[in-house]
Amino acid sequence: MTATRHRPGARPGTLGGGAARRNGQVGHEPSPWEKRCHALAVVLDSHEIISAEEKRRCSESLGNEMIARLSYYEHWILALAIVLFEKRILAPSELAWKMDEIAERWPGGGSGG
Repeated sequence: MTATRHRPGARPGTLGGGAARRNGQVGHEPSPWEKRCHALAVVLDSHEIISAEEKRRCSESLGNEMIARLSYYEHWILALAIVLFEKRILAPSELAWKMDEIAERWPGGGSGG
């Protein structure tokens, strides 16, 4: 068996792109927001609104530095938002409004609930 060569410009975790970074999900019980993020991705895919390929493309478009800073589900949700913006299904201002509304209900950030 031969070793996989690194391809210049390959994204982390892609075939031939070198070692994938650990995303903190091994042995990790997803938090409520992570479960909702996963469910949203499944629903958007099953209703053919966002394909896995579109999510992958937008996730990779974030670049290595951004991907390295974000958790697994953080970069998933960002990729989903980008596709929804591209398709004009959701506007950035609508997302910002909803985030502000949630922040008012969850002064501590609401990341767990």
